[in-house]
Amino acid sequence: MGENVSVTLNLLSMDPKRKVKCYKRYFINRHVFHTEECGQGRKTYNSKVCVKGSTSNEFEVDYYSKLKDVIELQYHSEQNLVFLFKCYWYDTNDRGIRVDFYHDLVKINAKARLRNVFVFVK
Repeated sequence: MGENVSVTLNLLSMDPKRKVKCYKRYFINRHVFHTEECGQGRKTYNSKVCVKGSTSNEFEVDYYSKLKDVIELQYHSEQNLVFLFKCYWYDTNDRGIRVDFYHDLVKINAKARLRNVFVFVK
């Protein structure tokens, strides 16, 4: 197994192939994610992304976004695929989100979208 891991890491350390694929839907772990564009006009769809994280002062911070694109990169073999979510991120301070702890819901202020931030999550 150690040699397989080394080969995989070596392939991932190289640049990906120039050909990429973009998707409007992505299925993973029994969840379906739709880009915002793909979901428009549907009664229900999931274009929201939540990433659990922490800040430098060790308080947990959740980051919220809307899914813009799903991008597939291939690294020199069919097994070495990386999927990136291109997202619009929202300000997580008091003006950007409101949490309803009773119903366990998060309301995002659409006007609190962050500009010029790193947009990809994998």
